[in-house]
Amino acid sequence: MHEVLIQYIRAHSATPLTENETEQIKSVFVPKKLRKRQYFLQAGEVCRSMAFIVKGAIRQYSVDARGNEHILRLCIEEWWAGDRESFTMLTPSIYNIDAWEESDVLTITKTEMDGLSSITSLNEMARTLDQNQSFAYQKRLNAAISYTAEKRYAELEQTYPEFLQRFPQHIIASYLGITKETLSRIRNQAVKK
Repeated sequence: MHEVLIQYIRAHSATPLTENETEQIKSVFVPKKLRKRQYFLQAGEVCRSMAFIVKGAIRQYSVDARGNEHILRLCIEEWWAGDRESFTMLTPSIYNIDAWEESDVLTITKTEMDGLSSITSLNEMARTLDQNQSFAYQKRLNAAISYTAEKRYAELEQTYPEFLQRFPQHIIASYLGITKETLSRIRNQAVKK
């Protein structure tokens, strides 16, 4: 499992990892298996670790007063899962994070992550991911306030087609901020074209 993470770090940084750095990384990332629907984090808990997904699919969501789920993120292989605010600030999370599929992850605590701060390639990877995540959130926010439901679906289909294969319709609808009925109508119209 660790080799997937090592290759990921190498792909997202210009500085090569030394053998010693590779061993340091392998020694602190802990393999964990999550069953389908098993929580990685529940609302009200402090996010004590982040997870690198080696295999599987995970969702991050909040639940409103009526019990409706609102999907913030969908994550698949070679994505990171966790509540960054809770992880960094050590405050209770407002999100639930659970495995939608059986998942294999590598977890790391904040203390362990801070202990790797001298590894240049890991820092480069983190900066790249921070930038990419910032761009993605900006696009997602703009889409939520500016795009029609049809355009949001089309963009999701183009950007993350694997989501449509891996997650059921009600989760995709929640992620897009639309009802299941609207998503069904959009999909039926797309088939007719």
